[in-house]
Amino acid sequence: MADTEVDGSLKKSSHLEPSTLLTPCNGAETENLSPESSANERPVNSASGSLSAARSQLLRMLEAAEARRSAYLLSTEEGSAASDEAVREAPRTETQIQAPKQPQEFNERLTRTGRRSLSHSLSHSSGDKRSSESLEDEVSPRNKEQKNSDGSNDFCIKNIHQAAFGRREIEIAELEMPALMILRKAAQGEKPLVGARIVGCTHITAHTAVLMETLSALGAQCRWAACNIYSIQNEVAAALAEREPLQSPTKMINPLRTSMNPPTHPRTMQCPKLMLVDGEGMSVSVPVFAWKGESEDDYFWCIDRCVNVEGWEPNLILDDGGDMTHWIYKKYPQLLKNIKGIVEESVTGVHRLHQLYKTGKLCGPAINVNESVIKQKFDNFYFCKESILDGLKRTTDVTLSGKQVVVCGYGEVGKGCCAALKGLRAIVYVTEVDPICALQACMDGFQLARLNEIIEMVDIVVTCTGNINVVLREHLEHMKNGCIVCNMGHSNTEIDVTSLMTPELTWRRIRAHVDHIIWPDGKIIVLLAEGRLLNLSCSTVPVYVLSITATTQVLALIELFNAPERDYKQDIYVFPRKMDEFVAALHLQSFDAHLTELTDEQVKYIGVNKNGPFKPSYYRY
Repeated sequence: MADTEVDGSLKKSSHLEPSTLLTPCNGAETENLSPESSANERPVNSASGSLSAARSQLLRMLEAAEARRSAYLLSTEEGSAASDEAVREAPRTETQIQAPKQPQEFNERLTRTGRRSLSHSLSHSSGDKRSSESLEDEVSPRNKEQKNSDGSNDFCIKNIHQAAFGRREIEIAELEMPALMILRKAAQGEKPLVGARIVGCTHITAHTAVLMETLSALGAQCRWAACNIYSIQNEVAAALAEREPLQSPTKMINPLRTSMNPPTHPRTMQCPKLMLVDGEGMSVSVPVFAWKGESEDDYFWCIDRCVNVEGWEPNLILDDGGDMTHWIYKKYPQLLKNIKGIVEESVTGVHRLHQLYKTGKLCGPAINVNESVIKQKFDNFYFCKESILDGLKRTTDVTLSGKQVVVCGYGEVGKGCCAALKGLRAIVYVTEVDPICALQACMDGFQLARLNEIIEMVDIVVTCTGNINVVLREHLEHMKNGCIVCNMGHSNTEIDVTSLMTPELTWRRIRAHVDHIIWPDGKIIVLLAEGRLLNLSCSTVPVYVLSITATTQVLALIELFNAPERDYKQDIYVFPRKMDEFVAALHLQSFDAHLTELTDEQVKYIGVNKNGPFKPSYYRY
């Protein structure tokens, strides 16, 4: 190509008179000279001879370059034609390619299973899986006949064959729930819940499975439904419905007390002296009625199946949201006389309990786990702090840096969400009705505003109030195109989703738990989990933090079941401060932490018991 380009440039120059290509060495301007005028008008000398020689040499170079260029073009055309011919008729060779011999074992396996083409297998394997899954989704678990390995069909789940996978999920969760495992081992010999019949309505995930199996290990009989249709892990539900052997073939007897009144100090439980007794144990299956994506009718049908059982009546309720408690009040009031207590862990459920108390319909004592210090300061804050980001990114793949976000509510949940969003450099606004929480938000560096003042400019709306109708249709009308709306509070009533069920709006499912609400003008609002809990519906959960709440639930159930009737009236009780400290001490072991002990002088000075509690009940952490 270099020769061609040079030759082409020289050819263009050859159109000029040859004399114009050369100039005298002294740079003087000369007139054009033809060969004839050069010979006749000027005397021949050495300078003119050298010019003629140079001119002749240059002409010969041009002719040679033109010849080379013509030859090159001719050879290229011939080579291309020969190449095309060779492609059209490839020469055949006598050599045959020998395929490697297959191992005898492989041939035998093909003979036993039958040979079929690899292309058919690859093209149909994924399709068969998808078709089988879609066929399974079309059949409601209520219409399926399933049995576990014991032949029992007292459950209703998606697929019992997922039990092995669910068991591995539970085993992973056990590693992150040290306090429950300590309680399970320490109290298993005494079995403080023998005779307890617990009906539960909570999230059915790996961490709640550890809770249920701990209750079973302590002697309780359990029946369970889900409090959230999107947080259900189908494989975990299958593992609970199936019967699996315990990991340790031993029974453990604890010489320490395991009732609600703890040992002299929670530290005594850090290294319990356990006596091992030979014996084999099997974890009993838990009748579970739940599958992911239940309809509203399915949801209450599952709750009813937990309660409406011939020959079995609950005497304890573990609730998350109050649906199980209210279902019993509404449908089976005759069961209330045997209820020894209720344990509730959510804001919504506690509010509903207070309504029952005010009307005189509360059947027995209830322990409010939600307002315990250990749950407020750890579950609500750290759980939401870690899960809000995971939920947003899993569903929308959104980049949070620089986004304008409004968080409605600055309680412990709102504080956790704001801290996480601020950590990724989002611009965070806060709405709040409580002046104390509002002042905390301002002191933490967040802009306090009303929702209607900033609704047109924000990119993400997060509700954390536990109230009703926080985000209304009028707010949704003024949101910008592409605004993401989600809920981190317990109740699914914070976002007015019902107002979006109108003919002029189009719902488009983009992926699991992500819906585009399309306005007539083309504006899109991104709604996550249909307004239900974002973190438990769309993200993984920090199991270690949830272990704290689960431990309080177990201890509260033990207390209500074993306490004399005179100790508790038909009232709502807050989890005792001493037990808050006890739960915290159990979890400190995983950090290899060492608590400082007060001296007698210090105990006398501040007026507390050496073994706790270390703060009065009115103290706010």
